[in-house]
Amino acid sequence: MTLAHGIYVAAGIGILLAAVLPPVVHRRPFSLPMVFLVAGAAIALLPFDVPVVDPVRDRVWVEHVTEVCVIVSLMGAGLAIDRPFGWRAWAGAWRFLGVALPLTIAAMGVLSWWLMEWPPAVALLLAAALSPTDPVLAAEVRVGEPTSGEDEEDEEEVRFTLTSEAGLNDGLAMPFVLAAIALATAAGDGWSADWTGHWLLADVLLRAVIGLIAGVALGRLLGWLFFRSRHVRLAHRMEGFTALGATFTAYGITELVHGYGFLAVFVAACTIRAAERNHGYHQVLHGFSEQIERLLTAVLLFLLGGYLVADGLSILGPRGALLGIALIIVIRPLAGAAAQLGFPSGRRERAVTALFGIRGIGSLFYLAYALGEGPFARYADELWAVVAFTILASVLLHGATATPVIRYLDRQGSQPRGHSERSPSSH
Repeated sequence: MTLAHGIYVAAGIGILLAAVLPPVVHRRPFSLPMVFLVAGAAIALLPFDVPVVDPVRDRVWVEHVTEVCVIVSLMGAGLAIDRPFGWRAWAGAWRFLGVALPLTIAAMGVLSWWLMEWPPAVALLLAAALSPTDPVLAAEVRVGEPTSGEDEEDEEEVRFTLTSEAGLNDGLAMPFVLAAIALATAAGDGWSADWTGHWLLADVLLRAVIGLIAGVALGRLLGWLFFRSRHVRLAHRMEGFTALGATFTAYGITELVHGYGFLAVFVAACTIRAAERNHGYHQVLHGFSEQIERLLTAVLLFLLGGYLVADGLSILGPRGALLGIALIIVIRPLAGAAAQLGFPSGRRERAVTALFGIRGIGSLFYLAYALGEGPFARYADELWAVVAFTILASVLLHGATATPVIRYLDRQGSQPRGHSERSPSSH
């Protein structure tokens, strides 16, 4: 059996599980990602010659499959958010992007450098790859499908903040990945600051601005095609596959003009939603995106489970495992708590938002991308092992606790939002 045959098997089983299992796991203390990971691990443990993905050898296709999975998820997340954009209305997201993200990268980078004795660039790469929270695996704690009627209610602050944070930080983590590549190129295993000026101007400021502008412009164009064009008006046809066209167009054009495509896709999705906020076509687009996301996630996690059992856990070592655990149960909660100091929401809501920083498919993409662009080959196996284990730990811990925790918040009457300036009629 070749690797290609093994991927077909993984795809087939994963797709069937993705179709069968949602009603089974609904409102239970485990999640679909947990099932996919365990199933992949179990298949790899069978006494047969089962081919297993090697992310170092198979880096290119891992990069592109994870890339597609993330951008499809970003489109779905942006379409699902009911809350109109605003500085005050989105205050929770800005706090996590401006405080929690850089704090997570700084703390994880220092810990990796000290604990693993890695060069600064390698430590920074791991920290950057693991910094974004993941819209793909956060189904239990993100906002649901878009609402489209007069009964629409304000979104709960926990779900909104986690969804908007995951949608935006997948793009804003890229500058730090590029910083690791620039540092490794300029200084090798040492340290140099010669690259920082160009990085700040080109990779932080310019590419982010291009991504934001492209997302808004393309979102408005696509919104016009969907809802306002006299001759086209795609919303009348109610075809979900146009979500893929919107996703690939926004991502591809933005990357061609050297902007951040992840950021542009999420912004474009939010802009499309704003073009005709209550139209039922958003539910069609979101539903199609969610189906594609679920299929790709099933395949990737199935293969990730096999890799962990076959190679990843044997490479990991106790210090690598400690890094992943520290990120999930210490660094992210503390960074999230710092980001919410003075934020006007309940204590329980702030605690849950800080704790549920789910790691997932985006980290796989960033690592695969960086290993193809920078001189990190010596550390590739260790980096993959730590990232894969961290995703495993996040899936198990957050997957087991998300449903009971969210149900507890619902029973306690979770505050819908920290800012009440928007009335329901403003949708």
